[in-house]
Amino acid sequence: MRLSCLLFECLAWISIGIDFSSLMLGVLANPDAVVSSPVPQLSIPINSHFQIVRQAEEALFIDLPLKTCIRICVRGEKAPELVLELQDDERSQSFFSQVKRAKQQGEPVSLSLSSLTLTQIKVMDPIVPAPIMSSPHKVSAPVPPIPPQRGIHKGFSHLNLSISADRQDTALSLATDFGFEDNFNHSLKVEEKKNQQNRSASSVQAKDAAFVTTAVDRPTSWNDSPTTNSMRNAMFSTQAGQREYLIKHRLGKKEKEYVDIKDFRLFTGTWNVNGQSPDSCLDPWLCCNQEPPDVYALGFQELDLSTEAFFYLDSSKEQLWVEAVERSLHPKAKYKRVRTIRLVGMMLVVYVNKVHKNHIKEVAAEQVGTGIMGKMGNKGGVAVRFVFHNTSFCFVNSHLAAHVEDFERRNQDYKDICARMSFHLLDHPPLTIVKHDVVIWVGDLNYRLFVYDAAEVKQLISHNQLRKLQEYDQLNIQRQTRQAFTDFIEGEINFMPTYKYDAKTDRWDSSGKCRVPAWCDRILWRGSDVKQLHYRSHMELKTSDHKPVSSLFSVGVKVVNEARHKKVFEEIVRMMDRMENEFLPSLSLTHREFTFKDVKFRQLQRERFVISNDGQVPCHFAFIPKLNDSQYCKNWLHAEPSEGFLEPNETLEIFLDVYVSKDSVTLLNSGEDAIEDILVLHLDRGKDYFITISGNYLPSCFGTSLETLCRMKKPIREIPITKLIDLGEDSYTEKEKSKMSFLMVDSAGMEDKPLKIPKEVWLLVNHLFTKSCQQEDLFQTPGLQEELQSIIDCLDTSIPDSIPGCNHSVAEALLIFLEALPEPVVCYELYQRSLDCSHDRRLCKQLISQLPRAHRNVFRYLMAFLKELLKYAHNNNLTASLIATLFASLLIRPPPKMVGRQTPQDRQRAVVFIMGFLMGGDDE
Repeated sequence: MRLSCLLFECLAWISIGIDFSSLMLGVLANPDAVVSSPVPQLSIPINSHFQIVRQAEEALFIDLPLKTCIRICVRGEKAPELVLELQDDERSQSFFSQVKRAKQQGEPVSLSLSSLTLTQIKVMDPIVPAPIMSSPHKVSAPVPPIPPQRGIHKGFSHLNLSISADRQDTALSLATDFGFEDNFNHSLKVEEKKNQQNRSASSVQAKDAAFVTTAVDRPTSWNDSPTTNSMRNAMFSTQAGQREYLIKHRLGKKEKEYVDIKDFRLFTGTWNVNGQSPDSCLDPWLCCNQEPPDVYALGFQELDLSTEAFFYLDSSKEQLWVEAVERSLHPKAKYKRVRTIRLVGMMLVVYVNKVHKNHIKEVAAEQVGTGIMGKMGNKGGVAVRFVFHNTSFCFVNSHLAAHVEDFERRNQDYKDICARMSFHLLDHPPLTIVKHDVVIWVGDLNYRLFVYDAAEVKQLISHNQLRKLQEYDQLNIQRQTRQAFTDFIEGEINFMPTYKYDAKTDRWDSSGKCRVPAWCDRILWRGSDVKQLHYRSHMELKTSDHKPVSSLFSVGVKVVNEARHKKVFEEIVRMMDRMENEFLPSLSLTHREFTFKDVKFRQLQRERFVISNDGQVPCHFAFIPKLNDSQYCKNWLHAEPSEGFLEPNETLEIFLDVYVSKDSVTLLNSGEDAIEDILVLHLDRGKDYFITISGNYLPSCFGTSLETLCRMKKPIREIPITKLIDLGEDSYTEKEKSKMSFLMVDSAGMEDKPLKIPKEVWLLVNHLFTKSCQQEDLFQTPGLQEELQSIIDCLDTSIPDSIPGCNHSVAEALLIFLEALPEPVVCYELYQRSLDCSHDRRLCKQLISQLPRAHRNVFRYLMAFLKELLKYAHNNNLTASLIATLFASLLIRPPPKMVGRQTPQDRQRAVVFIMGFLMGGDDE
C-alpha cells in the first residue's frame, strides 16, 4: 500500500540518523484524552518510537469499521503514547507527504487532518480519560469531541493536528495528570503546585452552606482567580466549547442509561500512634480478611508529637510508618501507592490494587489545620480524592480537639474542615468534601463519653454493656442533634473503647489522670451503594495508647458500558443538532437588588434569589468579571454557585454571601471601599443580567492601624467615618514624625497625646495576663466562633470592664487582631533588616527602637507579656519555641509583594528574632 510505503520511508529516515525531535504533533479536541473539554493543545515529539503498530489490543478500538486501514503509534520522549488508525487512502498519503516536506524544509508547518480519515485515536497509559463533571458531584463518562457540523459523523474526521517545533513545554505540562506517586512524579508536582498556590493565597476559612453556621475567614477561592477566569473563557469562547460542555451536562443526567454498578472492596483504617515508631508487624490490622481489598485508605494521628512539628515541619517518622504499612499490605495482591499526604502528625496514605490503577484518575490531596487561627496543624484534617472508574471518592483523616468537655470545639473543627477543604483540578470548579459520590471519614475524632467516672465505665465494659455505654457517646449525641456529621453513617460498634490504654499493654490508663475509656477512633461514611462488611478494633497491636480500628466496605462503583454510552452520546448530539440556532436562551431572576445591613468584620450575611430558565433551550450561566477586573466580585462577596446549567423550566437557588475577612477589612474601615458592587450574570449566546449589591459597613478596630487606634479614646463605632478618615491621615503623619502631638478626636480644641498602646491591645492582653497565665494549652487551642464574634463586637462598641468568652477565645482574638493589622508590628520597611540582624540581639533591640512609637510600644508590651507567660510553662504547656514560631508569623510579616518569595529560612530567622527577646533579660 502507498501509505505503508510512506510510513516505512519515515522509519528509514530514522534508521539513517535523521532527527525527528523537532517535529511535534499537536492534538486538539481528541476523544478520551487527557482532559475533558476544551482540550488544550497537547504536543508529542516524533522520535525513534514513531512506528507502525502491527498488533494492537482490540479493546482500544470500539466498533471499528471493517475497512482497509493502518495503525501507527506516536510517542514522544516525555509525552503520552497515541495509537491512531488511519484509512489507507490518498488523503493520508498527502498528509505524510506534507510531514516529509516539512522536515526537509526545516520549518514549522501547520497541517490539518480535517481532510484525513482518522478512524480512531487512543491515548495510552499512563494517561487516563478524565470524567465528565456534569455537576460538582456528578461524574460521568468521557466525551468524544463535538463535530462543528450538524449531524453525526462516523469516527473523528475533524480531529486537527499541527506540526510545530515549539510545543514541548505544553506537552510536559499536560502529558501526565494521573496523580500516582513514583512513576507519576511530574503530575504530582503539578497538582501539588496548584494546591500550594490555593493554600498560600489565603490561610483564612471559607463557608459551606451545608455545614457552617458561624462566620470564619474564607480563602480567595471564593472569588474566581484570573486563572480560573481564563480557563472558563477558554472553555466557552467558542460555540464548539459551549456545545461540548452542554453535551457533558446532558450525559451526566442520563448516566443511569450507560453505567453498570460493580462492587469493589475498600479497606479503611485509623490509628493514633501517640508519637511512637512502628515496633511490630501490622498484619493483624491490615490483613485481617482473607480476600485482598481493592483499595486501602489508612489514616494515622500523632505521628510526631514534637513541638516543632506543630508548625508543619518535616517528620522522620512518616517514612517509617509508610514502610511498615507496605510490608503488611495483603499478600494476595500487589498495590500501587496513589497518594500520601501529611499535616504534622496526621497522615493519610491510599493504595490501589495494581490491576485497577488505570481506572484511577483525577487524584488530588489537601490539608486543613484547625489549630488556633488555622496556623497550627496539631489538629485538623488531611484528605485524598480521586475518581475510580466513574465514581468519585474522598477519604478524610482528621484529628479533632481533645478534652472531655470540648465537644463543641470538636464540632467546630469538623465544620471548619468541611468548609475549608477544597480540591482544585484543571478545568473543574473547586470540589468540597461533600461533592463526591462516596466520602469515608476516619480519624481520632476525640469524642468522649458523658460519663466522668472511669470506674463506672470500666464496670459496664466488663459486663459487655457496650450498647448502654454508647447512649452517652458524644459523637452519637452530636449526630442525633445535628451538630456534626449529620449526613454520615456509622456502623454498629461491637468492640471495646479504643482509648486510653497504658502503652505496650491492654491495661486501661493507670496514670494520675486516669482517663475515662472512650471510642475516640471512628470510621463514618456517606454515599449510596456503600455496605459495611466489618467494623472492628485490633487489640493485638499495643504500640500506642490507642488501638487501631478498621472498616471493610463493599462499594458499588459506576462502570461505563462503552456501547451504551456511545448510543446515548449520539442521541444527545442529534437532539442538539435539531435545537442549535433555533432558539436563544433566556433567564428570569426573582431579585436583582440586594441590601446588606450592618455588615461586620467576620460575620457572614447571606441573601438568596432564584433564577429560572424560561426559554426553550438549555442555558449555561456564569458570573463574569467586569471590564478590566480579574474577579467577578469584590473580595468580601461570593456567589454560590457562580456558574451552572439549567434545562428549560428548571430553577436554581443562588446564594450571595457577604463576609469581611482580614483581606478586605482595612479598606472598608478607612472608607476606601464600601459594600457596593455590581455582579454580571452572563448567559452564553444570550444577554447579561446585572445584580446590584449595596449595604452599610460597621467599622472595626480589627484591621485598623496601630497609630489610628492610639488616637482614639472612644470605641471605633462611636466615631463618625469622616473623623476616622481624618484620624487615618493624621496617623500616617505621626508614623513619619512620631514626636509630633495631635488633637484627639473627642477633644474640643485641647491638645492631648495619643495613647501609648491601643486600648484594645491592653484589654486583650490584660485579660490574659490576669486570668490565663496558668491556662492549659493557651495559644494552642482554638476559641469558639460565637465567643470570638462577641469579643470583636465588645471591643468595637465599648470599653468593657471584662472581656467575654473563655481564655482560649480571648487568646485567639488577640492573634486575629495582630493578623488583621494593615501593617504588622514590625513594619514592612524593616522586614528584611529584622531578618538580617536576627542573629545579634543588640542589633535587634536597635531595630525595635527605630519603629514608630505605637509599633515600638506594642512590640515591647507583647514581649513583656509573653515572657511572663513562660514563667508558668509547667501549667500552660507553652515553650519559647512555640510562642516565638506563632508570634513571629504575626509580628514579622513580609510585604505583600514578597509573600510568595518567603523561604523557610526567612521564617526561621523571624523566629530567632522573637526568640532573642523572649529569652533575654528584663532590660526592656
